[in-house]
Amino acid sequence: MPKKDENRIIVEHVYKTFEVYLDKASSLKEKVLFWKRNRKEQREVLKDINLKIKDGEAVALIGVNGSGKSTLLKLMTKIIYPNKGKITTNGKLTSLLELGAGFHPDFSGRENIYFNASIFGLTKKQIDERLQQIIEFSELENFIDNPVRTYSSGMYMRLAFSVAINVDADILLVDEILSVGDQHFQEKCINKMKELKEQGKTMIFVTHSLASAKELCDRGIWLHNGELKLDGNVDEVIEQYLKETT
Repeated sequence: MPKKDENRIIVEHVYKTFEVYLDKASSLKEKVLFWKRNRKEQREVLKDINLKIKDGEAVALIGVNGSGKSTLLKLMTKIIYPNKGKITTNGKLTSLLELGAGFHPDFSGRENIYFNASIFGLTKKQIDERLQQIIEFSELENFIDNPVRTYSSGMYMRLAFSVAINVDADILLVDEILSVGDQHFQEKCINKMKELKEQGKTMIFVTHSLASAKELCDRGIWLHNGELKLDGNVDEVIEQYLKETT
């Protein structure tokens, strides 16, 4: 366990490249007739990113679509890996990156709580102890035994967020999913994240809502075309971001 002000996440000279097919053949016939079609190119999404996130920091990752924000979070969770460079995380990590990721559509909400929380490392006994708290926070008591394939996107978000905040993680990564659902629950989530911040949790928050970034975070990191454009006080970073993008 790191001491206060020690690093929870260290990103060192990270590069990430994806192969993008420009006109990929979609059928066997097309592959035979148009064999020259499978043209692809390398797209460098992140270029030499270096960051240190300290214990207890609340950090907003901002930037236009395609700037590399979500890719960087996925690298931190080890969903994907860098082509070059290294990411070190220190502590238990939980993430809300893709709506419903880790949920089985044919399982009920209750079954998915057990399934999802176990992925985050909780034992059955620990989940049993937190089950009612998770259900109550999600406000899905009347739907918790229905298959999650019947859930709306807002209900997915409620359940996913409720599980993620109840696994006692040291690091919480959130990617824009708080834009899904009604205003009441969005505010409830923001208030819960403020509470986690006061408890000393480390948070990284990808958002296009600059108001939420200011409300929740102290530090802002601006990514532009896969590069770190600016890192500093969240108000100053957002001010500069708005000057150059509006």
